[in-house]
Amino acid sequence: MSVSILGWSITISQVVLALAMACAAFRMLRGPRAQDRVLALDALYVGGMLLVLTFGIRTGSTLYFDAALLIALLGFAGTAAFAKFLMRGEVIE
Repeated sequence: MSVSILGWSITISQVVLALAMACAAFRMLRGPRAQDRVLALDALYVGGMLLVLTFGIRTGSTLYFDAALLIALLGFAGTAAFAKFLMRGEVIE
């Protein structure tokens, strides 16, 4: 019974994460300001990372967890670079 519940909850969470990523992609394309687009990109990579983690839970492979860690690190660096660019107009001083 618990395996069945885990399977259904992972499926539901993957569907909800895909919908959240679609909403973030819509906001990234239609955002009125650059700040909205950066926030939407941040939400998009977080949703992608969580979707990769749910695939890792479903398959039981540790490779997905390493990929999710890499997505998180690169996403954080990208968000910090975008924020610095929006604040100062340049990334490298």
